[in-house]
Amino acid sequence: MDLLNAIVAIANYVLVPAISYGSQLALGALGVTLIYGILRFSNFAHGDTMAFGTMVTVLVTWWFQSLGVSFGPLPTALLALPLGILGCMALLLVTDRAVYRFYRQQKAKPVILVIVSMGVMFIMNGLVRFIIGPDDQRFSDGARFIIKAREFKQATGLSEGLAIKTTQGITIVTAVVVVALLFWFLNRTRTGKSMRAYSDNEDLALLSGINPERVVLYTWMIVAALATIAGVLYGLDKSFKPFVYFQLLLPIFASAIVGGLGNPIGAIAGGFIIAFSEVTITYAWKKVLGYLMPEGLQPEGLVQLLSTDYKFAVSFVILLIVLLFRPTGLFRGKAV
Repeated sequence: MDLLNAIVAIANYVLVPAISYGSQLALGALGVTLIYGILRFSNFAHGDTMAFGTMVTVLVTWWFQSLGVSFGPLPTALLALPLGILGCMALLLVTDRAVYRFYRQQKAKPVILVIVSMGVMFIMNGLVRFIIGPDDQRFSDGARFIIKAREFKQATGLSEGLAIKTTQGITIVTAVVVVALLFWFLNRTRTGKSMRAYSDNEDLALLSGINPERVVLYTWMIVAALATIAGVLYGLDKSFKPFVYFQLLLPIFASAIVGGLGNPIGAIAGGFIIAFSEVTITYAWKKVLGYLMPEGLQPEGLVQLLSTDYKFAVSFVILLIVLLFRPTGLFRGKAV
C-alpha cells in the first residue's frame, strides 16, 4: 500500500506536472527551432512573442466573459485563442516587414540578427507591460479538475490522492494535436516541403523556383501560432505575467539546444528533458521517501536538491553541459 501511495505521489507532483510543462516548453522550442532552421538566426524575442499572443488572448477572453460567452466546462480562452494567434501573426509579420526584412536583404550575419532580435524583445516586452500591466493576470475558468484528489482517495482507498487539472489535460492533448499537424504540414504539403528545402539548401531552393518571401511568411505565421498556443497553455496552467515569459526564454532555448537547434524532433525531446529535470530536482521528496523507507528512517528534512526559486538554474546548467560536451545536441541540429 505504501508503494502505491509513493507512486501516486510521484505521479501527482512530478510526472503529470512535468509532462504538462514539457509540452509547453516543446511547443515554445519548436518555434525557436523553426526560426533557426529556416531563417537562420536565434530569435531572442520568442518569449515576448509568446507573451504578446497570450496577452491578446487574455483580453479577448475577458471580453467574451463580459458578454457572458463561455465554452462549457472548458476555458473560455480556447474560444479566444484563434484571435490571439491572428494578433500575434499580425505583430510578427509587421515586425518582419519593418525590421528583419532589411537585414535579410543586406545578407546580414546571424549575429547581427540576434542583436536585432534582442532589441525587438525589449520593445515587445515594454508593449505588453504597457497594455496589460506587469502584474499576474488570471483568465482561467471552467472546470478546474479532471480527477480530484478526494474522489481518487475514496475510489482507491489510498491515503494519497491524485489530482489532474483540466488545464494539464488540455495542454497535453493540444500539444499532441499541434505537433502532429506541424509534422504533417512539413512532410506532406507542398509549402512544408518548400520550407524544408529552403532550410536544407537556400541556393538550390531558389534555383528550384521556391519563393523565399513566401517561405518567410509561412514560417512567421507558424511560429506565431506555436508561440501563442504555448503561451496560453502556460498561462492557463499557471498565470499570465509578462516578466515570467521573458524568463521562459532560458528553458525554451535550453530545450531547443539540448535536442539539437534546428531539429523539430530534438526540440520536443529537449522540452521534456528540461521539464523533468527542473521538476525532479526542485521537488521535495520527503513524502515519497516517507512511504518507501522503513519506519524510523524517514527523512526529517524536505529532501529537496534545489528550491523552486532556482528552477531556471537547472536549465542553465544542462545547457552549459550540452554546449561543452555535445554542441550539436542529442539530435544533430540544423535539419527541418
